[in-house]
Amino acid sequence: MKILRRTAQAAGLWLALTAAAFAGEPLKIATSAGPVGQLASFAAKLAKEKGQDVKIVELSDWVALNEVVNSGDVDANLFQHATYLALQNRQRGFNLVQVDKVGVIAPVGLFSKKIKKLDDIKSGDSVAIPNEPLNGARGLILLERAGLIKLAPGKGFSVSKFDIIENPKNLKIVELDPAQTYRSLDDVTLALVNITYLIPAGGDPKSALIVDRTVDDGLVLRFTARPDKKDDPRLKAFIQVFNSPEVKQFIEEKIPAFIPAGFSS
Repeated sequence: MKILRRTAQAAGLWLALTAAAFAGEPLKIATSAGPVGQLASFAAKLAKEKGQDVKIVELSDWVALNEVVNSGDVDANLFQHATYLALQNRQRGFNLVQVDKVGVIAPVGLFSKKIKKLDDIKSGDSVAIPNEPLNGARGLILLERAGLIKLAPGKGFSVSKFDIIENPKNLKIVELDPAQTYRSLDDVTLALVNITYLIPAGGDPKSALIVDRTVDDGLVLRFTARPDKKDDPRLKAFIQVFNSPEVKQFIEEKIPAFIPAGFSS
């Protein structure tokens, strides 16, 4: 009897959410162009089949993706993890929040057009990492994991190039905009590239010399909204669609470099 009651309550909640979601203005979700945008568009197509109108807005500027949420131009975004969100909230004066646990992890990797293996790196070679603190730290940590540098211990994701305590090959660390590190491969020997940027630029994730597929809760890209929007029935209904076996299967089959996270099924 209790199971039947819970089932009925869940069904009632879904009906209430969908009834509110299908009325009024379409839900607007901002996302980054490329694989995350493809994922959001696939979920929007599923929602459309259920009668919910969801508009996906793709932007290339990561700061703008939060600004349009903060201004109310869109209802939520999907492109960032909690660590980056905390940094943006602090630097930009936002008060944005993650809405749900479901999301996806975008790995990072070290790529090169000049060498085939890490052992081929020569003294004085240049290495490009993002100038954004978190992904720059991920790049340095991956360089350490590859045995190319040694970092001061205990820094975690707050590590910077100033925390390099051993650099036996005298590598030159070049900090660039995250969207430019893949393009820099014509000039540098090695670059840390986020898969989110790699795939739209035509890069092959399988060509990485080393990949960081760390499953860390702070690295899960999740839906983000203003506090007054996080309980919007339209958003909750769409996230229920996103948190489905069909979306998880899409990630595993269409963008396998990404890692599903927080799915309930």
